[in-house]
Amino acid sequence: MSLFDLSGKTAIVTGGGKGIGRQMAEGLAEAGANIIVCARNAERCEQAAAELAELGVKTLGLRCDVRDPDQVQGIVARTVADFGRVDILVNNAGVVWGATPEDMPLEGWQKVVDVNLTGVFLFSQAAGRVMIDGDGGAIVNIASVAGLHGAPPEIVNTVVYHATKGGVISFTRDLAWKWAPHGIRVNAIAPGWFPSDMANFVIEHAGDDLVRRVPLGRFGGADDLKGPVVFLASDAAAYVTGHTLVVDGGQSA
Repeated sequence: MSLFDLSGKTAIVTGGGKGIGRQMAEGLAEAGANIIVCARNAERCEQAAAELAELGVKTLGLRCDVRDPDQVQGIVARTVADFGRVDILVNNAGVVWGATPEDMPLEGWQKVVDVNLTGVFLFSQAAGRVMIDGDGGAIVNIASVAGLHGAPPEIVNTVVYHATKGGVISFTRDLAWKWAPHGIRVNAIAPGWFPSDMANFVIEHAGDDLVRRVPLGRFGGADDLKGPVVFLASDAAAYVTGHTLVVDGGQSA
């Protein structure tokens, strides 16, 4: 079990105030990591940090828009100032914009690209600089099964979400090559359907059809991403980099 122990490590989780980000932050904290959760809603992050502190780790909840390089750098600088290190980065913050490809406004396209793809780059760059100057680290990018395949328009109609999540997977693979010499492992998780603010609209309208496509016969639960993120962040995955771990109940099989 020592391979999974994150005691003394410091993890930043973007979009960590709610949903799957909150779940993964909790999993990392349960494994012993100190946690910084950040998102645009500062109050929600502060509440999440207070709840996670009850697990016996140091925590911090901060506001951050991942599209803003100065805010991103500020989070990393604050983490180093308060915790002395950055060992783990979970790039989870994400948005979606629903529209047919022919009607997708440039505003919607750009917003999703800026958050889902550019935000991953900006945070990886800022945290990576600290890891390069330190003892290396682990970056876990949250992609999606949407980055692995398309979807029927009557269920999901957001080509930009699929495009950015595919971009996250490619970014993960290449960054793993670039930073392996620095002792930085870069992996991704591709979740399937998990109830969340982002997914609930689709689940409410097409849930029965969706769950029939999942061999395990259910949507993702409250603990189903804890193990994967702890694994990829820990020494248990010391020989794993450039990999996308699919957590979808078998949907993509």
